[in-house]
Amino acid sequence: MNETAVRASDEPVLVRSSRESDVEAMLAIYRHHVRAGVPRDVEGTGAPEPDDLRDRRKNLKQTRLPHLVATYRGDIVGYAYAVLFRKRPAYRYTAKHSIYVHHAHLGRGVGRLLLQELIDCCAAAGFRQMIGYIDADNAASLALHQKFGFTRAGLLCGVAYRHGRWSDTVMVQRSLGAGTTTPPPSATPGR
Repeated sequence: MNETAVRASDEPVLVRSSRESDVEAMLAIYRHHVRAGVPRDVEGTGAPEPDDLRDRRKNLKQTRLPHLVATYRGDIVGYAYAVLFRKRPAYRYTAKHSIYVHHAHLGRGVGRLLLQELIDCCAAAGFRQMIGYIDADNAASLALHQKFGFTRAGLLCGVAYRHGRWSDTVMVQRSLGAGTTTPPPSATPGR
């Protein structure tokens, strides 16, 4: 994967594939979101352990699904990845994604860069649909996804309990490549 550079505050933000050495910085970003606010990925209530993230990276590398970081002045300021939406073969053309941005870099275009690269990587790997789950209170993430052509596919009411209250989750969806206009090739994407 080539690094992608875009100007942000007169310095480039680079998006590249994650490395083993990025794990601790990614975990620090995730832990902050869990402790302080609304995470973009509402599946967990606690932070994964470093070995969990290393295993996830290894598994994604084997399937050629993207696991990315954004860097600014050499520091990790965000990360994103895609996983199979479901493990059953019928769903092999649909990816689910997650994006996390360092709290000090929210609103600076980091999420936009990561989302664009996820879309491009998944489309290039032959995926036809991309799904995301976003906390209903996360207006910035919902707006970002709408700008990238995601539409609201559903509302899951009261599915997360954190910070002393129940939270709703919005499911968003976007077609990739030919979407549902043509049958998929016989080969499994990303393999």
